[in-house]
Amino acid sequence: MKILIASDLHGSREASEKLVSLDQKYKFSKIILLGDINYSGARNIPPCDYYPIDVCKNLSLLKNKLIIIKGNCDSRVDEFVLNLHFSNKKILRVGKRKLILTHGDLYQEDDFTYNDGDIFMYGHTHISVLEKHDNHFVLNPGSTTLPKMNTEKSYAIFDTKLNRIILFSMNDSVIKYLDLI
Repeated sequence: MKILIASDLHGSREASEKLVSLDQKYKFSKIILLGDINYSGARNIPPCDYYPIDVCKNLSLLKNKLIIIKGNCDSRVDEFVLNLHFSNKKILRVGKRKLILTHGDLYQEDDFTYNDGDIFMYGHTHISVLEKHDNHFVLNPGSTTLPKMNTEKSYAIFDTKLNRIILFSMNDSVIKYLDLI
């Protein structure tokens, strides 16, 4: 099983088109979006391809696979347009692993307890992270649209068959990978 993990699209048409093309290529079982789907908020300059209507159209093509976490820039209208519920946090079971999903503004890594091999996934910072902490793993896929601190636009793929998370730049080059052992 392959799972796509992305965050912080902030209304980028190009980022949403990329997610659709990645799904056509890999046929993901699930697509996890860790918040800030359509809007940029008051602190970010909207991307040059800012077009939330197209983001919604593109994401609706993936609707049956989507798990969306509510970010600090998301609104009830996003849930209405996509006809999906956005959760502030979600726990997802994948095999023996627990995936803890949140945006990162309301809940942090220390707010949860972990069993061996669990994965804490968050967005919000626009800075990619892929690390092992004690008995669990931590993933922030970065931002598909507005990276910070000189990082690249990025997303991640969790391949459960290989037991590996791979962090990719938006041009599909591997930034980092981590075997979940």
